[in-house]
Amino acid sequence: MRKSIKVAFAGNPNVGKTTLLNHAAKTNLKVGNWSGVTVEKREGFLSYKDYDIHFVDLPGIYTLEPLSEDEWIAYNFIMKENPDVVVDVIETTNAERDLLLTTELLEFERPMVVALNMTDEANKKGIEIDSSHTKELLEIPVVKTNGRNGDGIQELLDAIIETAEAHSTPKAVKYGDQIEEFLDKIGEQRRNGKIDKHTLLKLLTENDGRNGEKTKLEKFYKKDIISIIKDERYAFANGLYREILKKKKSTARDITDKIDKIVLHPILGFFIFLLAMFLLFKISFDFSNPLMNWTEGLINNFFSPLVSLLLTKIGASEWLLSFFSEAIVGGVGFVITFVPLIATIYFMLALLEMSGYMPRIAFLMDKFMHKLGLHGKGMIPLLLGFGCNVPAIIATRTLENKRDKLLVMAMIPFMSCPARLVIFSFFAILFFNNPAVIIFSLYLGGILIGLLTAFFLRKTAFRGKLSHFVMELPPYRMPRMRIVVKIVWVQVKSFLYRAGTLIFAASVVVWVLLNTPPGIKNQSDSAAAYVGKAITPILRPIGINDWRISTSLIPAFLAREIVLSSMGTIYSVNVPNNKPDFHFLPAIEEQVNGFGAAVKESLLSLFSPSIKTLETENADSGLRNVIRSSFTSASALSFMIFLLLYTSCLATVAVMAREAGKKFALVFLGYSFVIAWVVAFVVYQVGSIL
Repeated sequence: MRKSIKVAFAGNPNVGKTTLLNHAAKTNLKVGNWSGVTVEKREGFLSYKDYDIHFVDLPGIYTLEPLSEDEWIAYNFIMKENPDVVVDVIETTNAERDLLLTTELLEFERPMVVALNMTDEANKKGIEIDSSHTKELLEIPVVKTNGRNGDGIQELLDAIIETAEAHSTPKAVKYGDQIEEFLDKIGEQRRNGKIDKHTLLKLLTENDGRNGEKTKLEKFYKKDIISIIKDERYAFANGLYREILKKKKSTARDITDKIDKIVLHPILGFFIFLLAMFLLFKISFDFSNPLMNWTEGLINNFFSPLVSLLLTKIGASEWLLSFFSEAIVGGVGFVITFVPLIATIYFMLALLEMSGYMPRIAFLMDKFMHKLGLHGKGMIPLLLGFGCNVPAIIATRTLENKRDKLLVMAMIPFMSCPARLVIFSFFAILFFNNPAVIIFSLYLGGILIGLLTAFFLRKTAFRGKLSHFVMELPPYRMPRMRIVVKIVWVQVKSFLYRAGTLIFAASVVVWVLLNTPPGIKNQSDSAAAYVGKAITPILRPIGINDWRISTSLIPAFLAREIVLSSMGTIYSVNVPNNKPDFHFLPAIEEQVNGFGAAVKESLLSLFSPSIKTLETENADSGLRNVIRSSFTSASALSFMIFLLLYTSCLATVAVMAREAGKKFALVFLGYSFVIAWVVAFVVYQVGSIL
């Protein structure tokens, strides 16, 4: 009979817990949220030997004295969920820091295994932790691991099983004699194993006991009880570190310090940052564009005629054929063509984060952020906003000060995410001779509005002193492609899920409205046209005169990319259907050859010094030509600006309401609409004159 083991991975942020989980659980990963909160929850499942192991990756924390939401989650899981084994992941190069959390975990007296991670980096720095001596001192298994390549995973799994079977608990942490004496007094049940040391310490801090133990201790140490316990924990962790550390002589300077002398240079570092951002967009566009064109051809020239042929052969009605070509191909299929762009952008962002460069951007921007009354740490959520506004808003939890959190949160929705980039690339290439300048200007415009918003709030509603913090810069690491690909796949899978559910549902609704009431001869008499015409007067001053554009903006509030799927559905009716006869085998051969040519072009385009994709327009297609007829260059630019500045999507509003309150979210929603409308109005009016 198979046995089940529940394992909690605990540790400081950036110690490699998630990479170890990826190696241990392989493909059996599940990502969701913890119950009742928006903090991400990662779980893994593995069948190993005669055991079913359930891994839970606890949020990265520095202490189990819970204040933040992350700390409460970790504390409650260990206390209430009773994991069979707690795996304490320690970054070997920062063991002195990490052992403070280890000390607190030892207080819980639960079955425990220590994973000394990133041992390869420690070896490069001449640092070695004596794992055998650590095991002796703590009386728990200690395993050396490497999250980058998976070394030590099998040994870790064996240690987990051994610990779970033996129900072995760590050696009790010993603090000063006075502390231990008073703990014995208030914890008589401890002798029967009913109360762990962490709980006893908590009892000591929360009440004075029957004999005034807390007061006596504070008089003896001449400081408050919280400080006494913190000092004792630090002393234990520091003493343990000195016992187990072996540091070899190293003549070469650490490679991280060498790189930082250049990357963090106040002038040169800024230009390196600009170069990194240029490469991010260049690679995203140049590499993905040939694959996007191939994907569009695959949908329009292979899947669409194939399914249409099959539907015709089974005698499908004109209604069903219309639904497939307009709602499925025109709507969902139109958006799916942008999957290569989404994947490439997330790939580049993952490389920046896993290499250790992302925190250094925050360090570089610290002085600039001070002018807004913020510190560089606020740059991390802002940078994440270019990947997706939702996790970026959640990331503001790392800011200790509520004022800082709200200021950064008010800036994030103006950071353009890939969903908006999909729209910008489509319209910029369609309407402008130099689309690279247009897209770059839109990004800068969003950043500028975000900065002005923060500056305005800093001077009015959110006045206060600048909070201080210590910025931790992890060592540079060579990202593991397997982990990067997994991260990208999670994001692409999420995008495809939206395409298969949210975007599909919106496309169906739009198509139904376009064909309601049944039997109408003209689209302009449909329910969709009625809704679009009702809101067009509000949008007419910013250049949106066509009810079809107004209608596409309504479902776009669910997700920005739905703008294109809605347009695809609406405008597909007007696209002439003059496709040649479909032949299966030649069509497959054409797609295989086309894919090979697209990959070759993608790789070759990377060697161009400029953003090659945006230098010329894409080849015309029927749908593009029909959409082009509804815009001028001025109205297209106004349309993009409106989508840039008006709060990105419903998910962003929902998470903002959860993190900052409904009132803040609703006020910001109204503010972003007004800002978007005013800026779009000015741009359209000036553009029309020019």
